[in-house]
Amino acid sequence: FYENNKIRRYGFHGTSHAYVSERAAQVMGEDITGLKLVVCHLGNGASVTAVKFGKSVDTSMGMTPQEGLIMGTRCGDMDAAIIRFIAQKEGQTLDEIMDILNKESGVLGLSGGLSSDFRDLEAAYKEGRPEGQRALKAFAYRTAKYIGAYTAAMNGVDGICFTAGLGENSPVI
Repeated sequence: FYENNKIRRYGFHGTSHAYVSERAAQVMGEDITGLKLVVCHLGNGASVTAVKFGKSVDTSMGMTPQEGLIMGTRCGDMDAAIIRFIAQKEGQTLDEIMDILNKESGVLGLSGGLSSDFRDLEAAYKEGRPEGQRALKAFAYRTAKYIGAYTAAMNGVDGICFTAGLGENSPVI
């Protein structure tokens, strides 16, 4: 499939991950070529990248931003067989299912349609509402899972960086 269709991991938020990695090295007073970092770009769109010695060695997003972390409306990682299962059980087309997975899932779906805006979900979380708690706990768990995986893959980590709307501003996350 790669040779015929150029299917590969493209990743996203590359300029953010590159800038944050460089800035982290500066703040740490280290040369980036000696650091192992995990950069978490956390917002309505989200990705995690392993940066080893200044080079991206793995990223949570694949060929499209559908893969990886749960996002505002995207489901993130899931069993690919779910698509066929939904099609058979619900009588939906591939296009209908893909639309749901891209526009109606993620924290929007996990919150029972409450919101795809993490500020609304954080308010619901603080109020003890289960829909806000469910969505934010799932998002935080998946983020921690990627951080752990990348730390193991690089045989340790010198820094974990958080950026974007949630990464910079959300005490809950």
